[in-house]
Parts: sequence; C-alpha cells; structure tokens
Amino acid sequence: MIIESAEVVVTSPDRNFVTLRVTTDDGLVGLGDATLNGREQSVVAYLAEHVAPLLVGRDAHRIEDTWQFLYRGAYWRRGPVTMAAISAVDVALWDLKAQAAGMPLYQLLGGASRSGLLAYGHASGPDLPSLFDSIRRLLAEGYRAIRVQTSVPGLDRIYGIGGPVAYEPAGRVAAPVEEDWDSRSYLRHLPGVFEAVRAEFGPELPLLHDVHHRLTPIEAARLGRALEPYDLFWLEDCTPAEDQEALRLVRQHTTTPLAIGEVFNSVYDYRQLIADRLIDYVRSAVTHTGGITHLKRILEYAGQYGIKSGIHGPTDISPVGMAAALHLGLAVHNFGIQEYMKHGARTDLVFEQSFSFTDGLMHPGSSPGLGVRLSLDEAGKYPYQTAYLPINRLKDGTLHDW
Repeated sequence: MIIESAEVVVTSPDRNFVTLRVTTDDGLVGLGDATLNGREQSVVAYLAEHVAPLLVGRDAHRIEDTWQFLYRGAYWRRGPVTMAAISAVDVALWDLKAQAAGMPLYQLLGGASRSGLLAYGHASGPDLPSLFDSIRRLLAEGYRAIRVQTSVPGLDRIYGIGGPVAYEPAGRVAAPVEEDWDSRSYLRHLPGVFEAVRAEFGPELPLLHDVHHRLTPIEAARLGRALEPYDLFWLEDCTPAEDQEALRLVRQHTTTPLAIGEVFNSVYDYRQLIADRLIDYVRSAVTHTGGITHLKRILEYAGQYGIKSGIHGPTDISPVGMAAALHLGLAVHNFGIQEYMKHGARTDLVFEQSFSFTDGLMHPGSSPGLGVRLSLDEAGKYPYQTAYLPINRLKDGTLHDW
C-alpha cells in the first residue's frame, strides 16, 4: 500500500478546517485533521511544502516509522504547527490501515473497552436564567454532563460565553477581538453560579468549568477550594499551562479534580504533571498532539498514575479529528469523558460521518477506517476566511492570558 499523493484541503463551511487527504496506489483515501484554530495557514504551508512531498512513495502501513521520520527527521521538533502536521499524517495512515483491514479503526487499537463514550456539552449565558435555559437545552439533546460558563458582572465580553444556539470563539475578523478580564470579580461571582446550578439541577449532574488559563496559582487554589461543595467533575486550565509547578500549589489546597493540556502537544509537556499526580485528566486533542500514535502513548503513561482522558473536542476539531478521538477513547482503558460540540449543518455536508451521539454517549460507528468521508465538491464551495481567537486585557489595559 504505497502512498501516491498527499493533498491539503482547506475549507470553511462553518469555520476553517485543514484536512490532509492521502491516496494510495490501490485507491484508498485516508483523512487526517490538521486544523490549528486561528493559525490554520501555518499548518497548510508546513504540510504542503515540507511534509507532503516526503510521503509520496512511502509504505502507508509503516505508521510508527513514518511518525518517527517526521518527528526526528526535522531538527526543529514539537510545537503546535509541527505536531498538528504530524497528527494529520498519523491519523490518515491509521484510517488507511483500518480501511485495508476492513474494520473500524478502534479494532486495530485493541478493540472496544466500553460500549460508548460519555460526552459533555457547553452551556453558557450572560445571567442565571439564560444559563439555566442553556443547560436545559443540552439536557433535552441528551447530554449527561455539562460544562458551565457564565458572564461576570462588570465585564462586557468574556471568552467562552456563547449565544442561544452555537458558539464559535474564532471570529472571522481581520484582527483579534479584545475582551475583558478581572480575576477578583470572577472569583467573587463564580461560586454563587455553581451554588445556583446545583440547587436547580441537583447533585447528580456532572458539572465542569474552564478557567481558560486566567488565574495565578494561589487564585486557582482559592477557586478550587470554593467550588468543592458543588462537586465539580473537573476544573480545567486554571493556570497558564506553561508553568507546571503552578499545579503543585493548586493541588496542595484543593481536592477539586484538575484537567489541563489542550494547548500541549507532546508527552514531554505532561511528564512532571503525570508522574507527580498533579492533574486528573489529560485534555489534549488527537489533532494537536501527534495523532493517535502519540496521544495513545500519553494516555497509557497517564493510566499508570490513575489519570484519565478528557480529549479536546470543540468545533475547531473537524469531524475527522473527532472521529479519531472517539476511536481512541473507545479503545483505551483509562477513558474519562469526551468534549463534544456539534458541528454546523454545512460542515456535516462537507464531512460525511458515521459516529453517533445517543443518550449522552458517543460511538465512532462500525464503518471501516475512521468512518469519515470528505466531499471535495462541498468543500470547494467554502474558501478559507481569515479568523482569529480573541485576546484578553485587564481593566488597566494589560494584556492577559485568555
């Protein structure tokens, strides 16, 4: 099974997506997601100019060797652009191998370890009534776990607060939108939000919250302790991810479970956090962490320390990346939960999917390979549009973590 071509497809049905399309000499087509939210064209250039030419003529079955070739063969290793490109190749090769075997990809990863994957949805609102409406809407759609985000009094625009139906954080704008932040106001406001949510929806519903890296270690410790009475499933990205020692201080002060890693892209980012048990959930995406091959290594390492998966899965992960996450999550022993934001109708026409969401559980389906097919005709209708994630400033104008 020799690779004949590797084509990069960029499309923007509901948002920008970058897809690697690998074709073999026996006519099989494998797909990999290379979307890097707000920096998509950087990965396009890396794939098209540096990676794709090296794939032609290689044996598509040699997944591990190809992964090492792309990782170790480049002097400049790691980083989000490089690892997103490697991920796209890796997932496409796994897709091809499973298609050639005539079975869904998870079977090649050891088979299913469970019947379905618990998924959580995103609820948000500018006030408690709208937040409650958002939670009820997700529960009606079948979600059994909910991420809760809300506005803070006195702050006009906050990252992570969506509209009544859908939310896309990367705006199609010429420059990043500037949003507001004040940690003291947030720390005063948030515990009362979770108290109200628990009073309205009861103690059994798993609740999650994402801080988006905005707090200092001692602020995050204070928040984790304040939220302990409300039994969070996890508190996500409470401090800037680069400072791994910060999680040690947070851990010393709270028993609220901690999740981090959606901006990580290799096992080396996790080494201390896992070995010292400073986190409870690994938040990386297949798309940004070297593909199935590398994220599976990370999760196997985490499993030795009782740490579970919480694979990143908002709409900046294409249906190709989501399918890869589901196949991996179904197979690994230490699955925790899967993030899932539903894609828009136009995206669903570009990417034909076999995965399902039923009664709060996801499943990758039984189609050979990933179970996702790309319509080039539909993709061609939606050219790339410049888009940026927002940035945060404090009240005095200081640029802040978002």
